Amino acid sequence: MSDRLDQPREPRAVRLPQWNPEAFGAFAEKFARFMGTAKFIVYMTIFVIVWILLNLIGVFGLKWDPYPFILLNLFFSTQASYAAPLILLAQNRQADRDRLTLDEDRRRAQAQKADTEYLAREIASLRMALNEVATRDYIRSELAKLAEELDDAAERRHQQEKAARKEAKADRKSRASQGA
Repeated sequence: MSDRLDQPREPRAVRLPQWNPEAFGAFAEKFARFMGTAKFIVYMTIFVIVWILLNLIGVFGLKWDPYPFILLNLFFSTQASYAAPLILLAQNRQADRDRLTLDEDRRRAQAQKADTEYLAREIASLRMALNEVATRDYIRSELAKLAEELDDAAERRHQQEKAARKEAKADRKSRASQGA
């Protein structure tokens, strides 16, 4: 606390205790979950039976809530008046979580769809590019055709050389026969 004159004083109002809404919401969820269990129903049934028996028998002469059990009804009314808002709070928190989960799932689905569409476009472009690229089988067939053509060309050349040798031999013989 400062007594400086150039700064305003802090108000001296009563400060209420601060409460954490998140902690209260977590408590409401736990309470609502517990109230929805068989354990809670069994505990409440035992409590009601003990309450009624004690008030009918009157232990040590005490009957604090005689037959119409007005105090027990008041207790149930009070419990219901607190339980309903707590259950609604728990449902609202669950609805908020479900909404966030749904939004996250929707975002992931959109991202996955975009990725799938991108991959589909990439695969299509690769297929189009591969149609222009020679495949292994195509290259093999072309090489086989070239090998056949080379073999045919070599055979023709061999036949031409053979024919040229025969012709040369025939020319030599004819010259030899003319010269003799």
